[in-house]
Amino acid sequence: MNLTLTAKSNLIKSKAIELGLDLCGIVKAEYLEKEKEKFLSWLDKDYHGEMGYMANNIEKRLDPRLLVENTKSIIVVGLNYFPKEQQKDSEAPVIAKYAYGKDYHFVLKEKLNKLLEYINSEIGEVSGRAFVDSAPVLEHAWAKKAGLGWIGKNSLLINRKIGSFLFLGELFVDIDLEYENPVDQDFCGGCSKCIRSCPTGAITEPYVVNGSKCISYYTIELKGDIPEEVKGKFKKRVFGCDICQDVCPWNRMAKPHQVSEFDPNPNLLSFSKNDWLEMDAHQFGEIFRNSAVKRTKFKGIKRNLDFLDL
Repeated sequence: MNLTLTAKSNLIKSKAIELGLDLCGIVKAEYLEKEKEKFLSWLDKDYHGEMGYMANNIEKRLDPRLLVENTKSIIVVGLNYFPKEQQKDSEAPVIAKYAYGKDYHFVLKEKLNKLLEYINSEIGEVSGRAFVDSAPVLEHAWAKKAGLGWIGKNSLLINRKIGSFLFLGELFVDIDLEYENPVDQDFCGGCSKCIRSCPTGAITEPYVVNGSKCISYYTIELKGDIPEEVKGKFKKRVFGCDICQDVCPWNRMAKPHQVSEFDPNPNLLSFSKNDWLEMDAHQFGEIFRNSAVKRTKFKGIKRNLDFLDL
């Protein structure tokens, strides 16, 4: 079957939606020349903190063809994870919404691999690799280029219909396809709610985030002691944050996800402040068995709880 580039691309995007993905765009694999200076400046300022892996494989981050040989196109997808329900006890420690359910790496990668299988069966033999926050890929840059949204002042991708509670994933393939136009307009306008609401001042200027000052960094990435100068600034966040997303006007229209794997353990939503403080390693393992929260291990959660000084 000799399909046109447009027909191939439309089949891929239709299948992505059929698989439960909310957004899909396709972009040509090329060198990220415009993004290079900003990324190198971010590294030079040590905004990556202890995330040393961000400074590795810089050229592969900027050129996907070096990461996966013969890559010609990047299929970028977005998956909504805004929860149907949120934690009930207003006094309880808070975890980021993305960690409510099953670890998104597995859920999204499975969908991407199914999409790759479909391409091979319906379009032709294709060599490809799926990535979900697991390799040197500047996913926000590719998502913008693929037309999925624009980069907000909190450095996150924002879509006009869905907002910013989105997981992103990429499929690198070795075939030419029809490409989208990037979202060049900035719909943040004069709004600066995310900047003003960040308790630790991590958003140093519009569109620039000092990752080493972010609550998510302190509660997940940082392995040592949390600096005393940020004591009292976490607003009960014990794993990740969300504050800059919660205040964003574009998330007022956020609709609950339709992915059953992202539904949380019921005990999590009803966990009270005392339940958190009295939680033991066994309970931690049961409640967060499949969650991204396991990244911190029980020891890390205890460190974070102690730092909150509830």
